[in-house]
Parts: sequence; structure tokens; C-alpha cells
Amino acid sequence: MRVFLLALTLVSAVALGQSESERPWAKGVPKDRQTLALELFRDGNNKLRDALYRAAREKYVEALKSWDHPAIHYNLSLSLMNLDQPVEAYEHLLMALKYGAAPLDTEKMDQALRYKGLVEKQLTKLTVACDLEGAIVRVDGNQIFVGPGKWDGMVRAGQHSIVAAHEGYVPAEKAETLVGGDSKTVTLQLFKTEDLTEYKRLWPVGIPWTVVAVGAVILGASVGLHLSAKGAFDAYDKGVVSCAQPEALGCLPPTSLAASKSQGTTFQSLAFVGYAVGGAALITGSVLVYLNRLQPFVKSVDVGGAQVSLLPSFGPSGAGATLFATF
Repeated sequence: MRVFLLALTLVSAVALGQSESERPWAKGVPKDRQTLALELFRDGNNKLRDALYRAAREKYVEALKSWDHPAIHYNLSLSLMNLDQPVEAYEHLLMALKYGAAPLDTEKMDQALRYKGLVEKQLTKLTVACDLEGAIVRVDGNQIFVGPGKWDGMVRAGQHSIVAAHEGYVPAEKAETLVGGDSKTVTLQLFKTEDLTEYKRLWPVGIPWTVVAVGAVILGASVGLHLSAKGAFDAYDKGVVSCAQPEALGCLPPTSLAASKSQGTTFQSLAFVGYAVGGAALITGSVLVYLNRLQPFVKSVDVGGAQVSLLPSFGPSGAGATLFATF
């Protein structure tokens, strides 16, 4: 916001010259300090007329150190408005209006009220609360309080970062776009890592172990088939040896002997297939058992309208966590 010089009306020094009884703002301020403040005030007015706003601001700030006078606050607010510092200008306008029109005059009071209304349209009334003891709360990097507590203040409309941090807790951060002339309340909650972490399995516990059991059963059955195949081959071999005896005179093997060989071959083939299928099932089940161990998963919590999640991560170099926030 800009206050043009042509629209600028300076507070007359006469406003600083009323009697003691009529000036509660002068109570306890020695005459020498009043005189020094008046000199600095006039110097500031001259610089304000010449549009030397920074120099005028310095003079008014120095004058306030000697005398906390509403008229000085008023003119300081004019400098601050020209320097585009609406928050500071608003604070000094409030101080200028503290005693009404008496330390200014009706015209200056009306102007102060108008300026206050214009400045308020550029500002948002922000309330920030945090209940965690020892939490450091900052707005745009500036510390405003240490929890538990609440802060009320005026901030410029626009984007603002509001953060609460405490050792051992995941920082809570909110990015707010504030609208001029509005009000906003932000409540920050902090959580420990374990509060934002939950452990789950990918599947019910029984599924991987069922695959392992099926693989073990198939392998067991394959061993049985293999033993049966060996028995059939042994019977065939004995029959062939019997036929080969000299007294048998080169007899032909009976049909039952050929059946034993065929049965042994079938059992052996089935055993080999079983070994492959059962082994694969056993390996797959073992992998599934490993994958189905309890693992950390993202857990979301509602923090004043924002969804905050923590994704734990583990690696060879250590463990960590990543915080996500959705507004």
C-alpha cells in the first residue's frame, strides 16, 4: 500500500503541547525527554514531507524511545505504509488510536481509522496453537512462542510457512495461503516416529505357510514315488538275472517283469516332476514367508485439516523416515 505525499497530513507539534492533566500519555515523562522527542518528531516530519520515508521512520522510532506519544505512532505509521510495511504500520496505528482523538485531533483520528481499515485489507489475523510442551513454533522462520501456548497476530496476506519442532518428534509444518481481511486458526500437533508407524503383513499369516506345506507334501510324495520306482526296478533286475541263469536256457522275461519296469519308469518320472514342483513350491513359500514378515507402513493422521504421513525406510546405512503432508 502506498500513501501519496499529497494526501499526507502531518500531526502538528501543537498536539504535543497540551497540559499535563489533559495528557495521560505524558504521565511520568520528564520535560527534557518530551522536548527531545518533540525535536526528533519535527525532524521526522520534515523528512516525511520530502518523501524520505526511511529517514523519517528512524527519527520517529528514536523519538518514541523518549516519549511513547500517539502522534508519533501515527506519523510513523505513515512512513511505514509508504515503505510497504503494513504489519508494522497496523501496530503503530493501534497505538495512535489508543487514547482516541485527544492526542491527535478529530481529523487525524478519522484519517488513522481510514488507514487502519485499508491496512487491515492487506493483513490476516493469524492464530497459531500448539499444546506440546517445549515445542518451538515458528512462522516464516521467526520463532513466535514455545509450547504449550497460543499466538495471535496480524500477518501479511499471502503464502506463509508455520512450523512446530521438538527433539524426538517429527516436525509439523503447514503451508497456508492467507487472504487479506480474513482470519485463520492453525493448530499444530507433533507425533513421534512410532506414533506414525504401523506394522502390517502383505497377506494373512497362513497363506505363505500353506504354500510351504504343499511343497513339503509334494516333495514327500515324490520321495515315496522314487522309492517305489526303485523297488520296481529292483524287481525287474532280479527277474532278468533269474532268466539269465544257465539252467533257465535263455528264457524270455515274463510279461509281469516288463510291467515292473514300466511301473518303475512311471514312478521315477512322477518323482522327478514332484521334486521340481515341490521344490519350487517350497522355495516360493519360503520367499513368501520372508516377504510376509511384519513391515512398517505409512500411517496417516489428521492434523488440523492436513493429512500427515510418515514412511519409514531402512537400508544398509541405517534407518530413516520421510514425512508427507497433504492439505
